[in-house]
Amino acid sequence: MKKILTVVIWITLWLMSSSCSQETAPLTIGFWNVENLFDLADDPEKNDEEFAMGGRKNVTQEIFDLKIKNTAEVLADLNVDVVGLCEVENRYVLEELNQAYAGRQYEIIHYESPDSRGIDNALLYDPKIFTVVESRPILNTLPDGGKTRDILYVKGQYAGETIHLFVNHWPSNYGGRKKSIPKRAATASLIAKEVAKISRHDASAEIILIGDFNEDPNEMNVQSLKTVGLTSLMEPMLEQPKKGTYIYRGEDLFYDQIIVHESLKDQDGLAIDPESVYILDLPKYRQHEGKYDHYTFRFWVGDRLLGGYSDHLAVRVTIIKI
Repeated sequence: MKKILTVVIWITLWLMSSSCSQETAPLTIGFWNVENLFDLADDPEKNDEEFAMGGRKNVTQEIFDLKIKNTAEVLADLNVDVVGLCEVENRYVLEELNQAYAGRQYEIIHYESPDSRGIDNALLYDPKIFTVVESRPILNTLPDGGKTRDILYVKGQYAGETIHLFVNHWPSNYGGRKKSIPKRAATASLIAKEVAKISRHDASAEIILIGDFNEDPNEMNVQSLKTVGLTSLMEPMLEQPKKGTYIYRGEDLFYDQIIVHESLKDQDGLAIDPESVYILDLPKYRQHEGKYDHYTFRFWVGDRLLGGYSDHLAVRVTIIKI
C-alpha cells in the first residue's frame, strides 16, 4: 500500500511539474531615448566636446554619476527583459549604466556608428529569457551622403520562437523638417528592404521595430512601412489628449514607437498582448509648474542642468507565446 501511495505522489508531482514547465512567462520589450548619455572624455573623432570635462556644459564626475543614476532609475521602472536604447555614446556608458541598475544582469549589444555626434543605438537583454543568435549594425547612408546612426539588428530566440528586432533612431528634424523628411524616407526604405528580405525567407517571421522615429505613427514615412506588413502600436493612441512620448512647442508627439509585423497579431507562434502597450509616464517624468508644465523632465535644457531624466518617455509591450 505504501509503495502504491508513493508512486501516486510521484506521478502527481511529475504532472504538476510538467504542467508548470509548459507555462511560458511573457517577454517584455521596451525602448527609450536616454537623451545624450555621454562619457566625460573628449573623443577627437566625435562632436562630443560639450559633454566632456572642460566643455561648455561644465560637466563634472558628479553630474555624470547623476545622469547614470537617473537613467538606471528609468530602467528599473520600465523593468523589461529586452530594452533598446538610443543616444548612447559608447559601450563604456552602457557598462556604467548596467552596473548602476542592479535589478537585472543585462548583456549588452552595441556597435559604434558613423554619426558625427557619436550617438549610437544599443540593446540590453536578459540572457535568462532572451537568447541572441546574431546581431549586426545596418549602415544607413543618407541621400546627401550625410552620416547618421546605424540601425541595430538583433535576431534572438524566445520560447522556441525566433524574433527579429530592429533598434532605430531615425534622422531628426534638426536643420528643418523639409530637409529631414527625405532622410527618413530613405531610412524607411532601408528598413522595408531588410524586412522584405526576412519575409521572403520566412513569411510568418516575427518582426519588431523599436525606436525614436522622429515622426508620428500617421506620418508618411512610418505609414510607408505598412507595405511590408508593419504597423505602429501607437497609432490608436493618437487621438488621446495629453498623450505622447515627446513634446515640441507644446505639442504631444508619438516619436517613440513599437512597430510590429502582422505575424505578431495572429494566433500562431508569438503574439502581442494588445492591452500591454504602455508609455512609462509617471508624474516624476514630467514638469508640473510654470511655462513648461506637462513637458518631460529633461536632464539638460541647452547648457542648463535640470537634473531630470530625458526629453523622451520610455515605451514597452508584452509578447506572449500562443
